[in-house]
Amino acid sequence: MNIMVDLFVTFAKVGVCTFGGGYAMLPILQREVVEKKGWATEEELTDYFAVGQCTPGIIAVNTATFIGYKYRGIPGGVLATLGLVFPSLVIITLIAAFLSNFADIPVVQHALAGINAAVVALIAASVVKLGKSNLKDALSVCIFLAVLLLAFFVDLSPVILIVCSGVVGYVARMIAGMKKGGADQ
Repeated sequence: MNIMVDLFVTFAKVGVCTFGGGYAMLPILQREVVEKKGWATEEELTDYFAVGQCTPGIIAVNTATFIGYKYRGIPGGVLATLGLVFPSLVIITLIAAFLSNFADIPVVQHALAGINAAVVALIAASVVKLGKSNLKDALSVCIFLAVLLLAFFVDLSPVILIVCSGVVGYVARMIAGMKKGGADQ
């Protein structure tokens, strides 16, 4: 299969799983891009998630764009983005055309409630997997817990939390490096 077609099709498969928005797509992105295709490492994908959270737009779309760009430049970024959003566009158009006729049917309401529950499980699984691969030391765990508590109890933008945690991690690593360098002399 042509590499550009493969890029589009891979992200279209991810885009089919539109229920729950960008965060629900993250575990599927991880499986397709890291485990199956090898287009990014776990660490790179985590970085893309973080930057995707800070940039305007949907995190999954931003992440797809970054991966496509890394893999095949601007055309790759465009194709990955189009691949991700195309199924959503088709599905939403069909739902908009027909849902008003079915929205009040109890079976449809129950099905959507079940889908919402599955989305929560997918997001939780993604968080656990990312946590296992990124919370490797006491500093990482402390930053995680601090951001978690701030996110729950303080009304701060996620961008501020991410930037501040990056600064704290950078400064802490610099200080640790200085102490280690000073101990060697």
